[in-house]
Amino acid sequence: MIIKKAEFIVSNTDVDKCPQDGKPEYAFIGRSNVGKSSLINMLTGRKGLALTSSTPGKTQLINHFLINDEWYLVDLPGYGYAQRGKKGREQIQEIIRRYIEKRESLTCLFVLLDCRHLPLEIDLNFIHELGENNIPFAIIFTKTDKISALKLKENAIAYQTKLLETWEEVPPFFYTSSERKKGREEVLEYIETINKSLKNNK
Repeated sequence: MIIKKAEFIVSNTDVDKCPQDGKPEYAFIGRSNVGKSSLINMLTGRKGLALTSSTPGKTQLINHFLINDEWYLVDLPGYGYAQRGKKGREQIQEIIRRYIEKRESLTCLFVLLDCRHLPLEIDLNFIHELGENNIPFAIIFTKTDKISALKLKENAIAYQTKLLETWEEVPPFFYTSSERKKGREEVLEYIETINKSLKNNK
């Protein structure tokens, strides 16, 4: 997929105020500081499309970006940022929950995981919740340039093994590095394949 156009459309906290044109939406979510904004900028080829910050928990809104006038890339708030305070965390969780559970245009949710870590309970709990609600999703390992190929393989296998304890099969996995632009074609090709399938089924 060649991205010729990527434009910011709207930010809000209310799923009912999201675009109503029915275009497919591919949302990106992960723990705070997982490298989400950098990944979005890398995928779209627009350096400042999503604002990056060294401060975790910067994204607190549902951000819609229209890609090639055909589909939306959605930047969701990160989950599990401890320093936000209990009330702040609960507000963010509610924004995320309402979008994921109520948004009919949500076509695939990409869950971002920092590849340097072994399976974390907060990520596993979030993933299992998606399964219980029949939310279509895929997993993206970020920051693969930060560890060795062997360690990456070990951590990926650890996640897959953990998921297979309760799942019949694991979701699609992608391996990315925003700095090296690794995984860009694979993720965009996956999105394009789904979009073509949606058009053919109309």
